[in-house]
Amino acid sequence: MHEYDYIIVGAGSAGCVLANRLSANGTDRVLLLEAGGSDRSPWIQVPIGYGRTFADPRFNWMYHAEPEPAMGNRRLYWPRGKVLGGTSSINAMVYIRGQREDFDDWEAAGNPGWGWKSVLPYFKKSEDHVGGASDYHGSGGPLRVSEFSGKVHPLCDTFMAACNALGYPTTADFNGAQTEGAGLWQMTIRDGVRASTANAFLRPALKRKNLTLTTRAQVTRVVFEGTRAVGVEFLHQGSLQTVRAAKEVVLSGGSINSPQLLQLSGVGDAGLLQGLHIPLVRHAPAVGQNMQDHVCVSYYFKSKVPTLNDTLYPFSGKVKAALQYLLGKQGPLAMSVNQAGAFVRSRPELARPNMHVYFNPISYTANAKPQAKLMNPDPYSAFLMSFNTCRPTSRGSITIQSSDPFAKPVIRTNFLSTPEDIADVQEGSQLLRRIAASAPLSGVVASELFPGPGATSPEALLEDFRQRSGSVYHACGTCGMGPDPVRHVVDHRLRVHGIQGLRVVDASVFPAVTSGNTNAPTIMVAEKGADLILEDHAA
Repeated sequence: MHEYDYIIVGAGSAGCVLANRLSANGTDRVLLLEAGGSDRSPWIQVPIGYGRTFADPRFNWMYHAEPEPAMGNRRLYWPRGKVLGGTSSINAMVYIRGQREDFDDWEAAGNPGWGWKSVLPYFKKSEDHVGGASDYHGSGGPLRVSEFSGKVHPLCDTFMAACNALGYPTTADFNGAQTEGAGLWQMTIRDGVRASTANAFLRPALKRKNLTLTTRAQVTRVVFEGTRAVGVEFLHQGSLQTVRAAKEVVLSGGSINSPQLLQLSGVGDAGLLQGLHIPLVRHAPAVGQNMQDHVCVSYYFKSKVPTLNDTLYPFSGKVKAALQYLLGKQGPLAMSVNQAGAFVRSRPELARPNMHVYFNPISYTANAKPQAKLMNPDPYSAFLMSFNTCRPTSRGSITIQSSDPFAKPVIRTNFLSTPEDIADVQEGSQLLRRIAASAPLSGVVASELFPGPGATSPEALLEDFRQRSGSVYHACGTCGMGPDPVRHVVDHRLRVHGIQGLRVVDASVFPAVTSGNTNAPTIMVAEKGADLILEDHAA
């Protein structure tokens, strides 16, 4: 039986970071196991290709949630990366850390060392920011963070000017001194190529002899001796194999797969596991609970001026864009279509922004269909705006339904299950309408396509949200961090409560969802998690 010092389960947004940092000393033997395969497809590497990988089972677990009564009894689609780089290989590449208060809240919830001042150095450590080092940014790290001022579609400036007219300021850097306001997104793109964690962290580390990567290896359970994790069992090329970890097993499967694997391994709610005839290692009722996510809706507008639809819908436009990319990694294919947005307060009396607004100078009304491959924009000039509440209060769950490790777990979102979330939906809908009606954007709008002029009352806008909204794919919290072994899964050092030799390091440990996109804070968690692991084994 092979033995390693560390076994990392999942080569995703967090796992690739861990593999790099834990193998850096050249002596610790690190095994990285990934259920998916190679990330070398051009659909992954070319930034705009995520419109296809969004619904491609070669790279995607393609989960669905259970029918949700508050969402029109729809089974919402939940894409998750099943490939090297995980979801960082199929996401929209927007780099947003969140508001500093998000992390101060984490610390205040009983997690010392997770406040803003403590986590900022880890954000900076990972970064190779295009603007260089500063009080807020790092330089020379593995992860390229780029800015696209002067390259985005001109309608982005129109959107920002409309926000200014409503009293919302412009921010030059959502990840800097001023989070609040309207601005352009920074993106994890290096020289026109997606900067996934596989590209940024894993590929350089694979040159080390002490790092072993095995792809298409699905871990079926963590192996325990008593309450100590000593290895994992995994299926690879039709063979069930077991490997041992001399120091630790680290789960980095993400907010769906990490709690699933804990439950399959006997760490979870005793009643659930006993009902499925899974031997109990530790009663841990919080595993799979506390699931949080952002849920949004898009408003579509026909435009009086050209948008990216006019660039990318015609065949001639596709050819031109392809040549721009092939000849110089430039043009619309070299960036995300999620180009601008805002963090604003829907009511001035709020202490901090509660709304996350997205502006895309393109429209895919096909996006209304679950699992649609977004390869063709609409054949007319149009754009879209979306919103989600920054800190939703609804909580869902991830639970296994079988002892079969290949059976997909049950995802219950419980979206819109609190009065606060419903109130935010109604305020957010009105906010988008106010932005669209504000000059100079109002002069561009020819008509509102969806939800359309017929939806005017708060009740109608709420019903539209129930029928058309969906996840923003920011699931987190299902192995939540905190001091209580009953209410939380891991402690502030990311060790699973009541278990030795086992940690969880990914977005599932978030005590609360951050205010924006979750990829940047997931990478931060992995950077800090690697330091915690190395500190604990330094003695």
